[in-house]
Amino acid sequence: MNTAAAAHVPVMVDRVRGIFAPALSAAGAVLVDATLGRAGHTRALLRDHPGLTVVGIDADQTAIEESRHALAADLDRVTLVRAVYDQLPAILADLGQPSVQGILFDLGVSSPQLDDPGRGFSYSQDAPLDMRMDSSGQLTAAVVVNTYPAGRLARVFREYGEERFARRIAGAIAAERAREPITSTLRLAEIIRNSIPAPARRTGGNPAKRTFQALRIEVNDELGALSRAVPAALDAVAVGGRIVVLSYHSLEDRIVKRALTQRSVDTTPPGLPVPLAASRPQFRLLTSGAERPGEPELAANPRAASARLRAAERVRAAA
Repeated sequence: MNTAAAAHVPVMVDRVRGIFAPALSAAGAVLVDATLGRAGHTRALLRDHPGLTVVGIDADQTAIEESRHALAADLDRVTLVRAVYDQLPAILADLGQPSVQGILFDLGVSSPQLDDPGRGFSYSQDAPLDMRMDSSGQLTAAVVVNTYPAGRLARVFREYGEERFARRIAGAIAAERAREPITSTLRLAEIIRNSIPAPARRTGGNPAKRTFQALRIEVNDELGALSRAVPAALDAVAVGGRIVVLSYHSLEDRIVKRALTQRSVDTTPPGLPVPLAASRPQFRLLTSGAERPGEPELAANPRAASARLRAAERVRAAA
């Protein structure tokens, strides 16, 4: 088994296992792991449910190959697909699987991607500015940093990084790239740090964190893909099936919350004397707000600190 995959500790894995247990215990149950990563959650769920089969999706070819090794003992129960998760409807159609009993999203960048300096996700290790989850994609962080007009850069940093100094950072980047293209992560991190007022640099962690997040989201169209993927995933959940989503910042969580809430409320027009059968909720929320990791997990895995978990169960078929 691949050492990195074996050592990978999936976030909130016991809670994920508990939520999925009623839905995945049925004979013939199918789970879609829409963000397979290093297959930590999938390995745990395959162990829990001997009759379970899994469709594992990931845009990162390295993740697919490492998962193939990690899941070697259960590959007869796993279908691996290299794709972005918003392609879920087409993937299930190709497999002749119109509905499934479970769908899992574990969003954001994985620990192995962060720890691989060659991927360019980290602001603490020097590497080429890349940040592509799918290495065949054309858009890289270097392209964004060196070609986007300053106003567009500022908008990306403000909207996707919630960076209050977005305009200052964008202006500093534009000035620096006019002298020489910005191609490395540490040089970009230094430019960001120097453009933020000193008092602001002393709190909130690394000053480059929000800008790097924004670049990663832009390069991979993460919010656009998520906005398409979650409604499609809800459509694919069978009655009695469940969806679990782990997000890692408020922008992701907002999209997930909105999609799950919309399917979990009665949409009967106001003023009618009785609820319409076709307007009854399709889903039941399984979490009260967004659940967070407990203290023991945070002590063992500090990277789980930003995780937010939401889940829902389909209670009736769509009209």
